[in-house]
Amino acid sequence: MIIVTGGAGFIGSALVAGLNAKGRRDILIVDTIAEPGNCPNLRNLSFADYLSADDFLSQITAGRFNSPVDAVFHLGACSSTTETDTAFLTKNNVEYSKSVAAFALDKKARLVHASSAATYGDGSNGFSDDHAKLRTLQPLNPYGQSKQDFDLWALDNGMLEKIVALKYFNVFGPNEYHKADMRSFVLKGYEQIKQTGKVCLFKSHNPDYKDGCQMRDFLYVKDAVDMTLFFLAGKIANGVFNIGSGQARTWLDLANALFAAMNLKPDIEFIDMPEILRDKYQYFTQADISKLRAAGCKSQITSLENAVKDYVQNYLVPNRYLSA
Repeated sequence: MIIVTGGAGFIGSALVAGLNAKGRRDILIVDTIAEPGNCPNLRNLSFADYLSADDFLSQITAGRFNSPVDAVFHLGACSSTTETDTAFLTKNNVEYSKSVAAFALDKKARLVHASSAATYGDGSNGFSDDHAKLRTLQPLNPYGQSKQDFDLWALDNGMLEKIVALKYFNVFGPNEYHKADMRSFVLKGYEQIKQTGKVCLFKSHNPDYKDGCQMRDFLYVKDAVDMTLFFLAGKIANGVFNIGSGQARTWLDLANALFAAMNLKPDIEFIDMPEILRDKYQYFTQADISKLRAAGCKSQITSLENAVKDYVQNYLVPNRYLSA
């Protein structure tokens, strides 16, 4: 059996689709939704069973989960970068993850845990996934700190020698419809263009970056899944790994790719960034994926333009979800 926590979510459901494509149906999905049968992300996927996050936690902490487990992909978490309830984040993202890690190791199952590029903060300490640099990182928000806290706990307890922690950069693509304000710019921009004919980008409040030239490492979810599934077979590789394209691109690049995918002339308006975000904003992110490549992962990376085109024309326009 393979367990996917957060399996009804964005990357989680895309991962289940990837597992289905490899012939795996013996999947237990763990998530917080009350009625999995009504979740669009799961409608076209095959899986053996579903458990709520609370029920799963109760079973594993009480020692009542008796099925054999090959792997646990722990993707379930609060992923809101604007969440300010640190007690909730600690309970949900740190303590829950500790329980999952203990369970997976007890089951001798492969554990692949979702960390985040938010742990890198403003990037002043670089974007290297070298364990020796973990303690130098300073996240800009409580969400990033919660991911950093688990990574450091795993390091201090010798866990990183036994598990995989993946630092996802800016992932976008199908099955993110439910993420409200945390949806990618591609989806929100697509909706803006349909409604108004233009998109809005934040002005820069950093003199080193012109408006729209703030940079991110954007990664298509299909590529993120390929990289993640590498660790199902690549059992020698453990530790922290960046999951990104390895190439930073500007928000203008992304906006222009979106207009091109919609066969429209670009119309971009720059707006002030909310003050609450200004001291927490990442102006540059770029994954160092040399460690991932050295581990043997040869996954191809879709260009930003082709990824946006595929997302828009094959999913957003026809209103489709990922399937196996």
